[in-house]
Amino acid sequence: MPQRIRKGQSIQQWIGESRKRNVRDKSMPILLMIASLISVMATLGIVSTLIIETFEFFQRVSIFEYLFGTEWYPFSSGNPTFGVLPLLMGTLKVTFIAICVAVPLGLAAAIYLSEYATERTRRIMKPILEVLSGVPTIVYGFFALTFVTPILQIFIPSLKLFNALSPGIVVGIMILPSIISLSEDAMNAVPNSIREGALALGATKLEVSLKVVIPAALSGIVASIVLAISRAIGETMIVSLAGGATPTFDMNITGSIQTMTAYIVQVSSGDAGFGTTIYYSMFAVGFTLFVFTLLMNVVAHTISKRFREEY
Repeated sequence: MPQRIRKGQSIQQWIGESRKRNVRDKSMPILLMIASLISVMATLGIVSTLIIETFEFFQRVSIFEYLFGTEWYPFSSGNPTFGVLPLLMGTLKVTFIAICVAVPLGLAAAIYLSEYATERTRRIMKPILEVLSGVPTIVYGFFALTFVTPILQIFIPSLKLFNALSPGIVVGIMILPSIISLSEDAMNAVPNSIREGALALGATKLEVSLKVVIPAALSGIVASIVLAISRAIGETMIVSLAGGATPTFDMNITGSIQTMTAYIVQVSSGDAGFGTTIYYSMFAVGFTLFVFTLLMNVVAHTISKRFREEY
């Protein structure tokens, strides 16, 4: 609707302001679209780079050897092998340990903050918990190497200095804020009328929390867990510092390992020359990691959509 002429404003001034306003209204959608296209183009650029360099890698190494090989010795001078399963196993070990730590603690904290804590307690505790998200991951890595590992060695004498257990525990601590924050938001979205109805039927506070609130907020809780898994899979500095650099295809969590991200750090730090097979293997591992993260995000979106409750 055209703006009315203000008192004391001439027709020429009104026309000039109207033209400026029209230009601004027409230009803003264009600027916003350009901003959106920059994000899309950046994503396409990253994906295309990974695909092109990964294709070059598979021109030199059999895709069957890469996907199903159980030995990863790219720096061997005699017969280098490029079976990604040891790197994948190291990544899954750390991720599994992290989830075993983060899911019980995260859900317990989220239930407490949502169902039991007073408003004052919630205002104090939630920011403190979310501070964990702001700690640099390299600090977590040194914490795992110099603090967590020596403590664990007291109880597990066979634990090596570089192992899967210590970084797995610390990665679990790192992803706690993601699970706590998103799960608590999902629980708070459940209407109080549902809680009151369950309490009126004789349910206890714990029964309401476990049998009413959690099922009603299941989509948000599962989505937070899956997103936390994605972050654990992509963690770099903690596993690089505390996990070691020995790719092994076994279930041992007390010895040195190497994850996919740790290998990328090793190669990108200058251990391989440009254009070599080892150089291109970094992109193949990165593409594998990208596929895993993409699948996790798709699963999170699907689960969230499937179990979403509308009130």
